[in-house]
Amino acid sequence: MFQVTEKALEMINELLKDREEAHTIRFVMTEGGCAGPSLGMALDDQKEDDEMFKENGITFVISKELFELVKPINLDYITTRMGNGFKLSSGLDAESSCGGSCCCS
Repeated sequence: MFQVTEKALEMINELLKDREEAHTIRFVMTEGGCAGPSLGMALDDQKEDDEMFKENGITFVISKELFELVKPINLDYITTRMGNGFKLSSGLDAESSCGGSCCCS
């Protein structure tokens, strides 16, 4: 399952409006240090083994293998006192816990 909010779509369109080439947004796994792995986003081309989602003219891709590990994916754009930005959550968030050996407490 993949969900993206209207606000996130609006902000992506705003960021990409001056690009002439087609834009595909890829979800990627990042190492994350002591907090564990997390998902990130990058511009990339679609590959043969990708799961693809299209929303309002924007194409999102993720490798099928990675998608099975992290689904569901939810993308939002939020405003907080700390600033504005994309909030990307997934099934990885439910698995993240320090288990007593966390360096982030």
